[in-house]
Amino acid sequence: MNIKSLLLGSAAALAVVSGAQAADAIVAAEPEPMEYVRVCDAFGTGYFYIPGTETCLQIGGWVRAQVDFGPNADSNSGNDYDMRAAALITVDAKSDTELGVLQSFIALESDISVDGAEQGFYADEAYLALGGFKAGWFYSWWDLGIAGETDGLGNDTEFVSFAYTYTADAFSIGVSVDELNGTAVNTDIGLAGTVTATFGPASIAILGGYDFDVEEGAVRAIGSADIGPGTFYLAGIYSSDPSAYYDDAEWSVAASYAFKATDKLTVTPGIQYWDNLEAGGAYVGGDKLKYGITLDYKPVENLLARVSLQYDDVTDNPYGYFRLQRAF
Repeated sequence: MNIKSLLLGSAAALAVVSGAQAADAIVAAEPEPMEYVRVCDAFGTGYFYIPGTETCLQIGGWVRAQVDFGPNADSNSGNDYDMRAAALITVDAKSDTELGVLQSFIALESDISVDGAEQGFYADEAYLALGGFKAGWFYSWWDLGIAGETDGLGNDTEFVSFAYTYTADAFSIGVSVDELNGTAVNTDIGLAGTVTATFGPASIAILGGYDFDVEEGAVRAIGSADIGPGTFYLAGIYSSDPSAYYDDAEWSVAASYAFKATDKLTVTPGIQYWDNLEAGGAYVGGDKLKYGITLDYKPVENLLARVSLQYDDVTDNPYGYFRLQRAF
């Protein structure tokens, strides 16, 4: 073998080895971009950005177990107690726009009786809002009350409505047009308006509503002030005659005091008086006095144990409930 043949053979061997290495080479694929869920702190805690959007979403709700007690607490069986459960799921979506915060809100609730007959979710609220405008199915200002479980300061308090609220630092004013069909007195359209103001540790809210079908209205005022270790509430309401907004009595006054006994326990005694009670769609006279106490205990964060004990001189029997509720 001469030198020329040796060189040619070596070159051929190197070519074969190089070809084999090229065939076996593995090219790593480029990693695909992954979008992680981002926390949104623009609207408070619990919000996160929907991936690929600038919309913030919050999922919340509560689960509740309750035992009602008192005469005929279970209207189906006539028992003096009724064990129930309930659940609420809320979905709140918000985003900033040039016209203000755009919001859509859905609350689905399920109420379960002891025999399970009331299972199934229904829309507790469903509305959209932009800036100060709000439209849909939601609780009105009439649903707001004072601390505790003794007072009754509204009648039907949830409607399909169009509302607008202007809010300043310590002042707000709002108006709503409410669809009242399907309420207890089968009315049509209502108009409600409210004014609220805060003065340091005190606040006041004045609310009025007019039912165009029966041509009657009601006016209500609620005031509160921080006094000592708690907050004192005082409310009054006047109704010209029964309407969808209020039909219990011609006028009523209520008061309560939410006493912060410890960091975990709040004790709230309350009282309310009604004059010229309603019956059969008209005020027929008579009065009613109700008083009671509500105990709220929070053993851990997001868990509430509540006891409500009430008495009025019309039923002439004590009644109330025990409730456990876990919020998330």
